[in-house]
Amino acid sequence: MNASRNIFLNISPVDHRYSVSEADVFEKLSSYISEQAAVLSCAEAEIALIKAHLSVRGGLSPEMEARLDKVAREIDPAVVYAEEEKTRHNIRALVNVMKDMVPQEVAPLVHLGATSVDILDTALSMRMRDCVQSVLLPLLKKLELSLCAIAKREAGTPQVGRTHGQHAVPVTFGFAVAEYVSRLGKSILEIQRLAGSLKGKLAGPVGAYNGPSMIVKDPEDLERRYLGYLGLNPSEHSTQLVEPEYLLRLLLECNVAFGIIANLADDLRNLQRSEIGEVFEQFSSTQVGSSTMPQKRNPWNSEHVKSLWKAFAPRVMTFFMDQISEHQRDLSNSASQRFIADYIAGFAMAVSRMASVVAGLQADRERMAANLADSGGKVKGGVLAEPAYILLAEAGVSDAHEVIRKITLEAEKSGETFYAVLSRDRDTFSRISSQLGKLGIADADGFFSNPARYRGLAAEKAESLAEKYSRLMEGVPS
Repeated sequence: MNASRNIFLNISPVDHRYSVSEADVFEKLSSYISEQAAVLSCAEAEIALIKAHLSVRGGLSPEMEARLDKVAREIDPAVVYAEEEKTRHNIRALVNVMKDMVPQEVAPLVHLGATSVDILDTALSMRMRDCVQSVLLPLLKKLELSLCAIAKREAGTPQVGRTHGQHAVPVTFGFAVAEYVSRLGKSILEIQRLAGSLKGKLAGPVGAYNGPSMIVKDPEDLERRYLGYLGLNPSEHSTQLVEPEYLLRLLLECNVAFGIIANLADDLRNLQRSEIGEVFEQFSSTQVGSSTMPQKRNPWNSEHVKSLWKAFAPRVMTFFMDQISEHQRDLSNSASQRFIADYIAGFAMAVSRMASVVAGLQADRERMAANLADSGGKVKGGVLAEPAYILLAEAGVSDAHEVIRKITLEAEKSGETFYAVLSRDRDTFSRISSQLGKLGIADADGFFSNPARYRGLAAEKAESLAEKYSRLMEGVPS
């Protein structure tokens, strides 16, 4: 981090508290979504326009291209800002500065045929595309691969399933993690697709190519050349703005991924509750969990991820509101759109923090086994009431649900295990055992005394999803 930046004079927590804890992420983001990056990307767009004009005229030599690229890199945002104090217009200030920096023979071509948003929207698309591909996707991929590793490693680790906060039927911890492997994996691939679909424009103040038509016979060819230097394609229909839905859809998918990560953080936080204790985050020897309770180890990283989501997810409403602009353009999205950078920063830092949590996450297999053994509410082993009911119904007993319900009530009253009461009902247990045998399970006693055996396809699903998304992540930037 730049030593000259006094973080204690910053206003946004993104720029002090989180830029310190996620310093590497902050530095990478700065290359794409800082104010300096915004100015330099607009300069790059202006240079691309000069190149497009020269290429149409057949006069773009390698030497001129190198000189122009050098100008784009050497723009000083402070000089542009000083000029803006005079012009009260950010793009005109940039144009004035650039006219003095480019070779004089091409100075008349600076901004020629463009309106401000031809530069601004195009530059924003460039920055968002590059930030997603170079910063966000590698962070998301790191998190996804860590989840894949856990899903595979813990594919067979028995864990009680939970619905409504209550013990349900058994799963495996790998299966529980594979939920997030699948959900996040699909979102990552969609973010990658949408980032690559962002568009630019060179269509003038109302999008009808009025200005460019005074310069060239084929304004759309000039637009394609301009955007080609920037690695973008033109918006199908522009007003003064690029169609907003390209960026909107990308931001919405980022918010989908943010919600998935917040859900994961919430699950992991709850699994670390004292009364559950099935997973634990890494906790350093110098780390403090509470200012007054020395024994505590709070899952604060998971909590911070959810808290960041609470702060940034509601901004999706602003993204929707920026979709609307009167007629060919108004300025109602000018200020609000600048805060996209804050959102991307908050999202990236949450992903980075979640990746660190998951990379060091450990399952307490003994605690998982103990919780599963004690599962069933007031009836120990009661999670096996479901397979007992299903098997009895398959054996032709029409009131199978009621038969098993009464057995659970007896177990609750007597304090015995569900298996103990079930096995005493010889007719019922015989019918159930016969059905189990048809499924290739000969030891009904072993099955009903060990809830971990009733896990369906949990282990297989965990392994297959881990393998699938590990493979799909190969096409995502690292």
